[in-house]
Amino acid sequence: MDRKHEILKQYFGHTEFRQGQEDIIDSLLSGRDALCIMPTGAGKSVCYQIPALMLEGITIVVSPLISLMNDQVTSLVQSGVSAAYLNSTLTQGQYFRVLDNIRAGKYKLVYVAPERLMTDSFLQVCSEIDISMAAIDEAHCVSQWGQDFRPSYLKIPDFIDALDRRPIVGAFTATATQTVKNDIAELLRLSDPFSITTGFDRENLFFSVQRPQSKSAALLELIRERSDRSGIVYCATRKGVEQVCDLLNENGFSATRYHAGLSENERKKNQEDFVFDKKTVMAATNAFGMGIDKSNVSFVIHYNMPKNIESYYQEAGRAGRDGEEAECILLYSPVDVRTNQFLIENSEPNPELDSEQQEAVRRLEYERLRYMTFYCTTNECLRSFILKYFGEKGKSYCGKCSNCLTNFETVDATIQAQKILSCIIRSGQRYGRKMVIDILRGSKNEKLLRLGLDKLTTYGIMKDTSERVIRSIMLCLEEQGHIISTAGEYPVLKAAPKCSGILRGNDTFEIRLAKEKLPSKKKQDNTDAAVDASLLEKLRALRRELADQANMPAYIIFSNAALSDMCRKCPITPQEFLQVSGVGRKKLELYGEKFMKVIREHTDK
Repeated sequence: MDRKHEILKQYFGHTEFRQGQEDIIDSLLSGRDALCIMPTGAGKSVCYQIPALMLEGITIVVSPLISLMNDQVTSLVQSGVSAAYLNSTLTQGQYFRVLDNIRAGKYKLVYVAPERLMTDSFLQVCSEIDISMAAIDEAHCVSQWGQDFRPSYLKIPDFIDALDRRPIVGAFTATATQTVKNDIAELLRLSDPFSITTGFDRENLFFSVQRPQSKSAALLELIRERSDRSGIVYCATRKGVEQVCDLLNENGFSATRYHAGLSENERKKNQEDFVFDKKTVMAATNAFGMGIDKSNVSFVIHYNMPKNIESYYQEAGRAGRDGEEAECILLYSPVDVRTNQFLIENSEPNPELDSEQQEAVRRLEYERLRYMTFYCTTNECLRSFILKYFGEKGKSYCGKCSNCLTNFETVDATIQAQKILSCIIRSGQRYGRKMVIDILRGSKNEKLLRLGLDKLTTYGIMKDTSERVIRSIMLCLEEQGHIISTAGEYPVLKAAPKCSGILRGNDTFEIRLAKEKLPSKKKQDNTDAAVDASLLEKLRALRRELADQANMPAYIIFSNAALSDMCRKCPITPQEFLQVSGVGRKKLELYGEKFMKVIREHTDK
C-alpha cells in the first residue's frame, strides 16, 4: 500500500479513493496547481488534506465561513490530524496562541477566513514558516458571475504574492458554470492548473417539484412524513422563515430558524441546536448552509423557488452528504417568480463593480431566474435538466425525480400556441404573462377593461382553458425560444422571430402534459434492507451519548453511513472494526471498544 492510501485509511477510514480524488492528489503532490469541481459530498476536502499531510510544510486553507472551519478542524482533530483555524470566534489570547503554535510547527493545516489573510499579524507569521500549499475552498466565491461573490476572495492572489515562495495552489468548489470556472483560474492566477470536473450528478438525491394549492398544508404533510429525520426548509425572505418556523412549532414539530435579521448569538445558538440534533428542522434563508458539514440532513425543502439553479443545487445538495438516500423538494408557485424579480431589482449594489458591470450582473441574474423557472415548470427529467445546465448530458429518464414518476402524454398544442402568440402581438407586446393570460381567458379585470383590451379579437378565445395550462404552454414556448421575456421587475412578453413558423401553420408545437400520476414513490427508508434496525438504533444512541459528552455534533464521531456499515459487518475485533467504512486508527482508538461492546451484546442475544 502506498503512502497516500495508508493516510486515507489511517486518518479517514477508507480503503479506496472516490472518482477524481487520486488524480487531484497526484497533481498537487507533483507541484502542479489544481482546479477541482466535485459535487457536495464527493470528498473535495480529502483532495487537499492528504497532500497537506504528505508535504513538508504547512497548508493554508482559505474558507469562507466560520461554521465550515469549525466542523472541518473538529473532524480532523478527531481523526488524529493536527489542525487549527483563525476566525472571529477566537479571543485575542486564543488568536495569538494559534499564531505561536503555527510558528512552532504544531499544525499541518490552518484554516483562515479570507478577510484575515492580509492582516499584519498573519502575514508576519507566514513570513517565518514554510507554506507548501494554499487550498481555496468554495472557490466560486471569487467570481462576480457566481452566486456567492465575496470581494475578499479577490485578495487571495495578493496574499500568495506576499509570500517568500509561491506555494502550490488548489481551488475547490461544488458548483460552477464554465464562465465561473474560467474566472476561478484567471482571478486566482492558477498556473497551468490540472482541471477536473468529476460530474455534478448526486445519484442518492431524489428531486421533486410540487405545485400545491396550499404550501403550508403541503409542508406540514411533508414534515409529518419525515418527522424522525433531520431537514432544512429554505424560504426566500426573513418573514417567510418566521412564518414557517412558527407553523412547524405550532404543529408540534421541533424547528428553529436562521436569517440575517437575528442577533449573532441567536443565529449561533439556533445553528448549534440543529447541528447537534437538538432541533430536527431548520427554517432558513440562503444565509444558512454554505459550509455546514452536517452529514445526516435527509431532506431539503424549498418553500420558495430560489433565484438561480446554482443556488438551488448548492442548497439542495446539503441533503445526503453521507451518501444515504435523501430528498430535495421544491414547492413552486408563480408568485415566487415575482418575489425573485423584486429581490433582484432591490438588491444592494456591489461596491466593487461600476454601473456597467452592475447592469451586466443584473441581466445575468434575470437570465438565471428564467432557467430556474423553466426547471420548476418543465415536464422533462429534473436531474437531466440540472446536469444539462452545468454542461453535462444526463439520461432522459433517471427514475429518481417527480417528473420521471409522472405519466405524461404528448399533445399537439399548435392551435393553443397560435392563440397565445397572436394575443401577445395584438396587444402590442407590452404586457406581462398574467395580463396576457387574463386577456385570453376573458377576465373582467378592471385594468384590462380600462385599457380596452377586451376589444381585442383574442379576448376570451381560451376561456375554457385553465390558467395553469396556458402558463405551462407559455413557459414551454419561452424555453424553446418562441417567446422572449424582457428583464426587469415587470417583464414583458414579446414574440421572437422563431415563432413565425407556428403562426403560419408551417410548424407544429407539442407539449407534454401530466396525464395521471403513477403510484407514488414510497418514502424510502434511509437504512439498507440488510441493516438490523434494532442494532442501528442502539449504535445511534451510543453515538448521541458520546457526542453529548464531548459537546460535538454526532456525525463527527461517525456518519450514518458508518453506523449502517457497522450493522452490516458486525465487527467485534479491532481489525474487523478497521474494515468499517469511515473508521481510521484514531476513531478505533477513541470509540472502537464502546461500539464493539454494543455489537457483541446485541449479537450474543
